[in-house]
Amino acid sequence: MEIERKYLVNPTLWEEVAKGKGKVIRQGYFTSNENFSVRVRTKGEKAFLTIKGCIDAISRHEFEYEIPVQDAVFMLENYAKPYLHKIRYEIEFEGKIWEVDEFQGSLSPLLLAEIELTHPDETFSLPEWVDKEVTEDPSYLNSNIIKRLTK
Repeated sequence: MEIERKYLVNPTLWEEVAKGKGKVIRQGYFTSNENFSVRVRTKGEKAFLTIKGCIDAISRHEFEYEIPVQDAVFMLENYAKPYLHKIRYEIEFEGKIWEVDEFQGSLSPLLLAEIELTHPDETFSLPEWVDKEVTEDPSYLNSNIIKRLTK
């Protein structure tokens, strides 16, 4: 079970954050709709096949399997175009890990931050660089963001 909240990031304040080295992610979808998605992703030196099933805006069933990187690259290039290209940073803030994605190419300067929770009502603090919450806005799901590339 994946429980997460999603936020837009203030680009000016994000520039001031000590980020370290991010991981390059390429991510494409075989299928997606309001109920589930099937994606392939390379993340740094690893690759994954992931199936997500929607429960509500915050919670999803998630099944993720590591696969050979060369298989993922082949699938991205042949079966999952267009695909997202982003750099992911993991930022620790008050005991929680925030994953911040800097989208590349025509999706730049989109910046999204996600925090995974143990339950939907868990309380946590927001870093100053976090702006508006978009958890319940389906247009900020990666499976919908990718549709902006085909327009």
